[in-house]
Order: sequence, then structure tokens, then C-alpha cells
Amino acid sequence: MTRQTSRPRLPSQARREGREGTRPPEAGPGEVEIALTVNGTRRTVRVEPRVSLLDALRERLGVTGPKKGCDQGACGACTVLVEGRRVLGCLTLAITCEGRPVTTVEGLADGDRLHPVQEAFIANDAFQCGYCTPGQLMSAVALLEEGRAGDDAEIAEWMSGNICRCAAYPNIRAAVRQVRDARAEGEGGR
Repeated sequence: MTRQTSRPRLPSQARREGREGTRPPEAGPGEVEIALTVNGTRRTVRVEPRVSLLDALRERLGVTGPKKGCDQGACGACTVLVEGRRVLGCLTLAITCEGRPVTTVEGLADGDRLHPVQEAFIANDAFQCGYCTPGQLMSAVALLEEGRAGDDAEIAEWMSGNICRCAAYPNIRAAVRQVRDARAEGEGGR
């Protein structure tokens, strides 16, 4: 058994002495102010640390593209991109996204020009009721960026976290293939 020769420093003592504490500062239990960069715009919002990214976006910031479907991470209607990676907004704490870019369906278009995946969804009638469409679009954008659109089976597998109750799956896969093929053609023509 070894004997401790010096006493551990409390975080406040370490800061006073010019050293960083070993534990991050605690947030909560009440509301805290966080800064979220949503679709390229930095916005501040007050949330309790337990508030989901989906609720912060929809209820606090008025960004209503991501939908609340199951609120359990099973349907994918709330899919958004955080640092370019898809996440389920209902299962992601808003506070964990501070300082990280968040992209929602509203951020896909470039002004009046739709994102190629949005254009392909329209061209292929890849939606019916439209409720799942924002999450489907975000997943489609991500899987194309990830290079996971080799064939229909791969597209179906990597889109499997997004449920379409209207069963527009063949049209969704067609839209993904259209963008995949257009990109391959563009790269081959260089």
C-alpha cells in the first residue's frame, strides 16, 4: 500500500493555481445557455442539460424540418447531421452539440437551388405523405457522402433506420441511385 504524499487539488484550487481541473464543469440542473450552429448560423438557446437536440431545434429555435415521430430513435424522422454525421435528434442531447455544426433539411438547399438529393427525391416521387422525408433526405445525403450506395441492398441497409409508413422505399432507392450515378459520371468525365 502506498502512502499519498500530496493531497489532490479541487478544480477551483487548480484554476486558482493556473492549472486546469480534471473534471469538466457541471451544467444544470436548471437551464444553461448554449450556442448551437444550425445550418451555418450561430444561435444561443437556454436549455436544461436533459433537453434533446430535436426539442431544442423545434421548440426553442423554430427549426421544424426534423420531425418528432417516435421520440425513441426507432423511426429516423428526426435525423440531422452533426459535423456531417447523421444522428437521431431525439436521442442526442442538445448540450453535446455545442460548438459542432448541425445541419437540418432546411440547410441542404443553397438559396433557391435544391440539393441534388432533394431534386432526385422530387424527380423520383420518393415521398408520399412527406412526414419522413426530412429524415430520409438527411440519411440519403449522409450515406452518399459515406460511399454506402453501391447497390440497392446496401442503400436499403444504410437507410434502414428511416421508416416510411407510405412504403416509398423503391422510389427513395431510385433517388439515391440517381445522385450516385450522376456523381460517378461527373467524376469519370474529369
